[in-house]
Amino acid sequence: MSAFPSALSPTLQLAFDLISRRSVTPEDVGCQELMMQRLQAIGFQLFPLRFGEVDNFWAVRGNEGPILAFAGHTDVVPTGAETNWQSAPFAPEIRDGHLYGRGAADMKGSLAAMVVACERFVAQHPDHTGRIAFLITSDEEGPAVNGTVKVVEWLEERQEKIRWCVVGEPSSTTLVGDVIKNGRRGSLGAELIVKGIQGHVAYPHLADNPIHRVAPALAQLSSEVWDEGNRFFPATSFQISNIQGGTGATNVIPGDVTVLFNFRFSTEVTETILRERTEQILKQHGLTYEIHWALSGQPFITGEGELVNATVEAIRAVTGRTAELSTSGGTSDGRFIAPTGAQLVELGPLNATIHKVDENVLASDLDTLTDIYENLMQRLLAGAR
Repeated sequence: MSAFPSALSPTLQLAFDLISRRSVTPEDVGCQELMMQRLQAIGFQLFPLRFGEVDNFWAVRGNEGPILAFAGHTDVVPTGAETNWQSAPFAPEIRDGHLYGRGAADMKGSLAAMVVACERFVAQHPDHTGRIAFLITSDEEGPAVNGTVKVVEWLEERQEKIRWCVVGEPSSTTLVGDVIKNGRRGSLGAELIVKGIQGHVAYPHLADNPIHRVAPALAQLSSEVWDEGNRFFPATSFQISNIQGGTGATNVIPGDVTVLFNFRFSTEVTETILRERTEQILKQHGLTYEIHWALSGQPFITGEGELVNATVEAIRAVTGRTAELSTSGGTSDGRFIAPTGAQLVELGPLNATIHKVDENVLASDLDTLTDIYENLMQRLLAGAR
């Protein structure tokens, strides 16, 4: 099939245009300009915001009332070897009803659905209540230093408060709209360096093997029950992701060992509690160590209320499905928005192929997602039920 078939829905046409731009993080390559042009044409006020090497924008329609913001990112992860793809990753193509291309699921398909849904909603409700906004970055897949977090700081300085936020991350599992992410676990990482004394393996009494010393502590950390979770979150998990030590020779006891690990934690514990309990265990084992902590995000939750209820009902109205509420998965830029007090959900297409070779979504799912976003706006900003 041709890379740009003529008979495409408006959502798929825009998705094709976005996917065809090689916007590997933190590059945007004109994706945001394309979105802003479409939004300006329907009455949005535009605020391009560049921080460092990262392009962002805030766009808003309306002058007063609560803000419903759509949030997302135009950057994508690297493709890997493009020869492993069935079709070029930045030459979108529909095969067997699926739209292929880097960003089809994460998350240019959602961006296209958001823009088209707004165009349709504004055409029907030009004098809608409240305000509609877009918060878009090109730094979600990267360090996330000059992206959404900086836009949120800019909004806070202007005393702008988002009441409802829909993040277009791919949340669905089997059918579009079957899962809504209404929260995320916190993420706390650490680099642990355990010190020993290097020596010859034949003379262990003259050395101190840090791998032997740290092993019992790691076993205790991995078996520790940190909490029991709650109705929104599974129990906090501890995972070792990397261990490095030694010179590469079989006859040398290493002088130190480095261990990387991560907590995905619920609201039942805090970053401080996890750090204190971890270091207590390390000290119990008599280790000489350094530890460097890195907090990627706090846990957050949006309980049942205006946004969650409206999203569940919009999905049911369009698809007939009853969505499951979930806090599973990795972090998202929602971690920067939710602490401002916004009600926040993540709703997007299936996540089965995100970051993979031959990333794809069912093409018709993007049109369904457009209908859901439009129905949600009708419920929050036009009084529809």
